[in-house]
Amino acid sequence: MSFAGKKIFVTGGAGFIGSHIVESLVKAGATVKVYDNFSSGKRENLAPFKDDIEIVEGDILNKDQLSAAMKGCDWVSHQAAQLEITTCVEDPLFDLRVNTEGTLNVFDSALENNVSRVVSASSACVYGQARYVPEDEDHPQVPNWAYGVSKLAAERYGLVYSNTHDLPIYSLRYAIVYGEREWYGRVLTIFLKRLLKGEPPVVFGEGAQERDFTYVGDAVSLHNSCFETEAAPTSFNVSTGIGTSIKQLAQEIMQVQDLGKDILFEDVKVGEHSQLVEQNRQRLPEELEKMILSNEKAQKLLNWSPKMNLADGLKREFAWLQQNPNFWDKMSY
Repeated sequence: MSFAGKKIFVTGGAGFIGSHIVESLVKAGATVKVYDNFSSGKRENLAPFKDDIEIVEGDILNKDQLSAAMKGCDWVSHQAAQLEITTCVEDPLFDLRVNTEGTLNVFDSALENNVSRVVSASSACVYGQARYVPEDEDHPQVPNWAYGVSKLAAERYGLVYSNTHDLPIYSLRYAIVYGEREWYGRVLTIFLKRLLKGEPPVVFGEGAQERDFTYVGDAVSLHNSCFETEAAPTSFNVSTGIGTSIKQLAQEIMQVQDLGKDILFEDVKVGEHSQLVEQNRQRLPEELEKMILSNEKAQKLLNWSPKMNLADGLKREFAWLQQNPNFWDKMSY
């Protein structure tokens, strides 16, 4: 697809998914402005194409600065967010401000600047514990974490703005998106870093929890399709529809590079801390048992389907990590 002639504003563009979106838009011929406060995003994520973009350091909670920076832009990709589950547990008000108030600031700024379309990051966490799998977009939305509540509220505001202000807003419910430049803290990254150090994965409990691991390039492809679709404003799952248990993920990781060692299993209960994993990693409270999302809606309305299988995606991310061994210097979760 070509976005030549379009000026696109990307909040959180220095983050993991955001930087991949920025890179793809630049390659598609768009003029891109990145708006990021660099609280978690990294300038090095933008380094390979920094000469082709404009970067504004700013916060989505600063409405005046945000609106001024957005002036002249045609479309908005809103990727800035508070992502950490432990943060939303410890400080739900901060989570609410960033993910809901900040998103409202983005929508209001888009209206003020006559933006014609917004694609906004949401999360599979809006569903809470799975009642059935794969979870489609009509699955009951009963978040188990404050993060899911703030994301769901932002989605609902998006529908209100779409319906009352003629501003098409598409919300993307990301599954577990992984790939190069990923932030360090989730289980897949912990497994890969241990592999880099020649250490086997540590699986909490039996590793029966299931997740939908979706490669970042596939997520970006769906995101970009939302700028071209004629479908009515709505929410889309960004997913493979394939469930992989944490034990299976560990086994896949062990296929990336043979260590000649066995997977380690640690009896860590939900909410407890590990004695084997770096920084005494906590097993998250109210942990989801399953997160497997249907992508049939995106297939039908966007003619999109994921291309990367997990085995090849893991090899790509590990090869990137080998070239950037110091990128994951600090765990964030």
